[in-house]
Amino acid sequence: MASSSRGQFSSRFGFIMAAAGSAVGLGNVWGFPTQAASNGGAVFLIVYLLMVFLLAFPMLVAELTIGRYGQSNPIRSFRAAWPQGKAGAILLGIVGMIVVSLILSFYAIVAGWLVGSLFGSGFDLLGMQTASHWLTSFTTERNLILMVAFMILTIVVVRNGVANGIEKWSTRLMPLLFILFGLLTAYIFTQEGAWDGLKMYLVPDISHLTPKLVVSAMGQAFFSLSLGVCVMTTYGSYLKKEANLPKTAAQVALLDTGVAFVAGLMILPAMFVAKHNGVEIFSSSGELLNSDTLVFTVLPAMFETMGTVGAIIGLVFFLLMIIAALTSSISMLEVPVACAIEELQQTRTTAVLWIGGLVTLVSGVVVFNFSSLFGLVIQVTTVYSQPIIALLITLIVGWIWNRNQILTELKQGYPEIEHSWFWKIWPIYVRIVCPVLMLMVFFA
Repeated sequence: MASSSRGQFSSRFGFIMAAAGSAVGLGNVWGFPTQAASNGGAVFLIVYLLMVFLLAFPMLVAELTIGRYGQSNPIRSFRAAWPQGKAGAILLGIVGMIVVSLILSFYAIVAGWLVGSLFGSGFDLLGMQTASHWLTSFTTERNLILMVAFMILTIVVVRNGVANGIEKWSTRLMPLLFILFGLLTAYIFTQEGAWDGLKMYLVPDISHLTPKLVVSAMGQAFFSLSLGVCVMTTYGSYLKKEANLPKTAAQVALLDTGVAFVAGLMILPAMFVAKHNGVEIFSSSGELLNSDTLVFTVLPAMFETMGTVGAIIGLVFFLLMIIAALTSSISMLEVPVACAIEELQQTRTTAVLWIGGLVTLVSGVVVFNFSSLFGLVIQVTTVYSQPIIALLITLIVGWIWNRNQILTELKQGYPEIEHSWFWKIWPIYVRIVCPVLMLMVFFA
């Protein structure tokens, strides 16, 4: 088992903020509203909420349980749950680390754009248009410099460890994120056109329900909760034994879904406000224009139509996006760092510097070959690798890991779990329902 010198979250609040911070990222603030807008709004929202409840939550419990049982990095945790499959467990841990590092390499580029947009809004307010233009126009130099800046920020936080780095920053940044969200949403509701967006988001139109929508919603629920990339396995290993795992997982899932929901409440009305202000958001056939770059095109165009107030709102919005991105990027870097510290006996500083440097290097390669690599890396990691790894983790928990060991681990924070509805349903559910649902996503 793990050494006592291992980092731990000092409080349950700290863990929930860090795990929610990992889960609440660009997937919620950028991905979810864009997907909802492209897939008919309310119907997508309903299917997404179902998927979080039916698929993501049971799997989140599974990942946290493996992590806390192993009290170690993903490689050792998988080996603890699967003693007979030593090679398989090691391979799964290594693949998980590679995938999460690749996700971080494209994430850092997008987060760099957000840093550019934040400072761009600031320079606009100061009347420094040239600097602002450089920061917000798409060039290789800008992409590279801003990506490196964001990676340095991530490296600094992770270098400070679990309690002093990840937990400390998550407990400060996440409440700030919620406050900024609330203020911005309230402001957008007061603008003309907002109610049309609200109607699209909250009033279901069943004609939009298609198999493709269900698959998109399932994928979104998955990516949104950082499942299948060993992040939650690693975070679970820093949890104290007295934490009630199903309850903690439910709180993380609810917070995460709440943020995605509020992001939709803010961004869909904002799109219609932009439309009201003369910004084109839909094509003649009713398709959403530039859905991938919604955050970088439609919203700034809307802020511009609002004058000085718009520039200030833009600043707040991009600050919010950077907070969401940073709380996720630190969790991604922590996965390979935890492995290097324990498997290679390195100090945290050494591990953070070489792994962070390597991710930055890979990210640089993507920047220089943007058109051919950026989309490819996203597809390989999030569309294929993430669901496959999550499926394998579910199979370990459902079929390989001893049922009594799972029960004993869950009992530590929830002594009466054996007689609960949760324990009557969850083991069979993770064993059969989750894998079937995931294979449906995959083959659809």
